[in-house]
Amino acid sequence: MPSTRAEAAYQRALATFRDPTLDLLHGRFAPFVVAVLSLVFATDRPFVAVADAHAEIGEALDELRAAGYDEDDRRLPVGSAREICRQWVRGGWLAPQLEGEVEVYRLTAHAVGALEIAGRTGGGRARVSRSRVRTLLEAVDRLAMDAESDPAARLERLLNERAALDAEIERLQRDGAAPIDDEQLLEEAENVLHLSRELPADFSRVAESIKAMQRDVVAELRRDERPTGDVLREYLQRGKHVMQSTPEGRAFEGALRLLGDPERIDRLTGQLATLLAQPFSHLMAPAQRADLDAIGRQVEQGVADVLTAQRRASQIITAQVRTHDPIRDRQVDDLLRGVMSGMHAWMRVSRSSERVEPLHTLPVADVGHLRQSLSDLRPPGSPDPLSTPVDAEFVDADTRAWGGPHYAELEDYTATLGEQFDLATAFDGIEDANRRPVDLLGLLEIAHRAGMTEGEDVSVVEALRPDGTRRRFAFGSVTVQPQKEPEND
Repeated sequence: MPSTRAEAAYQRALATFRDPTLDLLHGRFAPFVVAVLSLVFATDRPFVAVADAHAEIGEALDELRAAGYDEDDRRLPVGSAREICRQWVRGGWLAPQLEGEVEVYRLTAHAVGALEIAGRTGGGRARVSRSRVRTLLEAVDRLAMDAESDPAARLERLLNERAALDAEIERLQRDGAAPIDDEQLLEEAENVLHLSRELPADFSRVAESIKAMQRDVVAELRRDERPTGDVLREYLQRGKHVMQSTPEGRAFEGALRLLGDPERIDRLTGQLATLLAQPFSHLMAPAQRADLDAIGRQVEQGVADVLTAQRRASQIITAQVRTHDPIRDRQVDDLLRGVMSGMHAWMRVSRSSERVEPLHTLPVADVGHLRQSLSDLRPPGSPDPLSTPVDAEFVDADTRAWGGPHYAELEDYTATLGEQFDLATAFDGIEDANRRPVDLLGLLEIAHRAGMTEGEDVSVVEALRPDGTRRRFAFGSVTVQPQKEPEND
């Protein structure tokens, strides 16, 4: 414990200046870091691909060095853009992450806060204006009203507000609306910009708190210090309700009730567009106009980032819980310890120039036929030899009669009919054994190969099945006239 007030204040200041936000602003290359980060990242560009960021930062570094800003060793850092970005990642100003299948950089909450402080300081000091004091008074008044527990007092306050609104409505209906001075509207717009500057850092802080909670959950899960059942129950619940697990997440849920409505975001965007079309907006600097126009996109992007972090944290925690296998983890740890022990033993007896052949593939175990049943004590053997083949015997004599067409008999029969014949007449003249329905199809096939002509009349034939039943078939008349083969000269 500090012994004096001065020592306590000094220790608090030391802890404050260890924060990455102040570390960025008070570092050796703070102007370069602020300039480059504000150049690469923008409101409509919250994340940048790693390759693109390295290229843009390298280009900016080359331009500044060509302009002579590297004369002082405190102005520009040394090294390539890749090395500089790695330093910023270690400093807590850039956060690498995957966006789809591309690795990107995203500003951390500390970097966003530092850029906001630098932009606010460079844009001039905030003025004590009527709008800012009114915002403070309204906030205090709303806090006092929310903290009031007496229903009668709350009702009286609401009635007074309604009376004031009715009086204002009556005055407008009677006298009309007087135009407000552009200077006052400009003060109101500056107050809006002042309130909106902290939103990006707040959104980033919420998303990072969720990611930190996710890392803590996964790390504690892998330690395996408690029974698996308790771990599963607790972390599945935390993964399901990840937003309530951090103070920033609980505060954001309250804000989300106001910002989560798409109609409210659309109305905010429309109101900002209307304000930029007013005459007083031309009194604002171009940077102020751009910041005012970007408020809607900042809110929408911030909400999307927080919800994306929440969804990813829930998925990662749930996946870790479902795939957590303490036995497998212990086996992997034992394997790694065995490998390290073997390496240490080998290093004591090996020479510095001794080569080691790498293991390209793991060895495959040569396993024979495994027993399929524990109750079968006999080893597996080859199957019994097949018996001597014998001719097939048909149980019923008329089984073959239900087969396909008798092509040989049909071709011999059609050869005796002359050069031209009618198919229906020919079928009626066949003997009963070859006058089955399937033989009619075989006769049509033979007629098609030989050459046939279809007529307009309808032919009707009666087929005889092997069981003695009869069936009639109707088809277009067919005349068969076999084509003669051309004689060779």
